[in-house]
Amino acid sequence: MAQTSNPCRQSIRIPNYDYAQAGMYFVTICTHNRLPLFGTVSDGVMHLSAFGKIVQLAWMDLPNHYSNMQSDGFVVMPNHVHGIITLSSIERTREKAGLKPAPTRVHGLFEMVRAFKTFSAKRINQLRQTSGTSIWQRGYYEHIIRSDESYRTIAEYIKTNPQRWLEDTYYVGL
Repeated sequence: MAQTSNPCRQSIRIPNYDYAQAGMYFVTICTHNRLPLFGTVSDGVMHLSAFGKIVQLAWMDLPNHYSNMQSDGFVVMPNHVHGIITLSSIERTREKAGLKPAPTRVHGLFEMVRAFKTFSAKRINQLRQTSGTSIWQRGYYEHIIRSDESYRTIAEYIKTNPQRWLEDTYYVGL
């Protein structure tokens, strides 16, 4: 069998799971080649670079574009982002909009992550004048949060991530 230059990649997503349904998701999105573009950590505190500030603003802006999405904590690290995304049901989305809102399209997790990566990469590339350069790795990691205990553990992990940077899986010594 001949190999192609574009090998098939196996998905890490749960087969037949609807990632647009209401629920909480823990996501991790890494930079291309794990380059530390977003700042530095010193004494357990994350200091954002101009690129890191763009990423932070892009993440914070997501709920303004997706009415069924809420950000329940996130952290920008030198070469990755961790965040909790809560998706609400279409009924709750319509309740927030008013009595007789226009039809609302429910967006899934993939669409939100794609938009976040696109918006932030475009702004970063404009700033550094490198149009089309990869900022993010292909794909992202996600974990479905299924309990309050899991939520608390993940929220604490996100909050304390800068203090544990030297032990972090994504740490790259410079």
